Amino acid sequence: MNWITNYVRPRINSIFSRREVPENLWTKCDECGTMLFHRELSDNLNVCTNCGHHMAITPRDRFRALFDGGVFAEVGVPEPLADPLQFRDQKKYPDRMKAAQKQTGEKEAMLVATGEIGRTPIVAAAQDFSFMGGSMGMYVGNAIIAAAEEAVKLKRPLILFSAAGGARMQEGILSLMQMPRSTVAVQMLKEAGLPYIVVLTHPTTGGVTASYAMLGDVHIAEPNALICFAGPRVIEQTIREKLPEGFQRAEYLLDHGMLDRVTPRTEMRDELITITRMLMGQPPAIKGDLPPPGELAEPDAAQPAADDAPKE
Repeated sequence: MNWITNYVRPRINSIFSRREVPENLWTKCDECGTMLFHRELSDNLNVCTNCGHHMAITPRDRFRALFDGGVFAEVGVPEPLADPLQFRDQKKYPDRMKAAQKQTGEKEAMLVATGEIGRTPIVAAAQDFSFMGGSMGMYVGNAIIAAAEEAVKLKRPLILFSAAGGARMQEGILSLMQMPRSTVAVQMLKEAGLPYIVVLTHPTTGGVTASYAMLGDVHIAEPNALICFAGPRVIEQTIREKLPEGFQRAEYLLDHGMLDRVTPRTEMRDELITITRMLMGQPPAIKGDLPPPGELAEPDAAQPAADDAPKE
């Protein structure tokens, strides 16, 4: 009787009382291999606390950490044609779109919002690399124009966070047409005398780098971000020569005059507040008087984790 009472019954109870544990409570750093607890990682804005490696972050999480109190209002973006070229490779283009929308929970690859940073009103736009590689299609072009028009209407600076693999091949020439369209949108800001600040994140490549990502008044990059038109591997295979160490990374571009600053994500908000207020002719912000940013959302165990940006 003692054996049943003392061993069998507790064993049965422990089996049936086990709680489901979410699988994504820990994240392994791609750079150093450290296992990071999800709360510790989100508190540090998806930056490894061991080596400082900047992992992918969604536009919504980025905005929560950027705007005062994490409060922002989305700006509507005109919907383009769903599948103008009837494109199909291994999948139909609409099927790829549905899969990306299901994975990310977003409508498209760019989010536009208005709000305040350090009590300074701004318009912000951010690309989502987990949505079809952040590729620039007609929607992204419409989003940049909508952001520029909103900034001009409200007389606010525009801050854009770029993260893209380039143009979206499923939209062909219509995707390439977003390069001149976005250039015109940037010119609208310049004619209105409004600052346009670009934060280049990993990776920013292709037609995005060749257009709106390199037309800012100030260019800031996150550490070790890949910023280029053609990737290092493509260049090496073309010229058949070994490229310098760190070629086309943020620090290399800063040393060669392509960037103004390389700023860690955890310091980005304060940096943007300082630069924005300076360009708008406002007095410097008093740090102790600034409202706090918002917090990143807790990971949802039911949602699959988005793929990180590939390394070159």
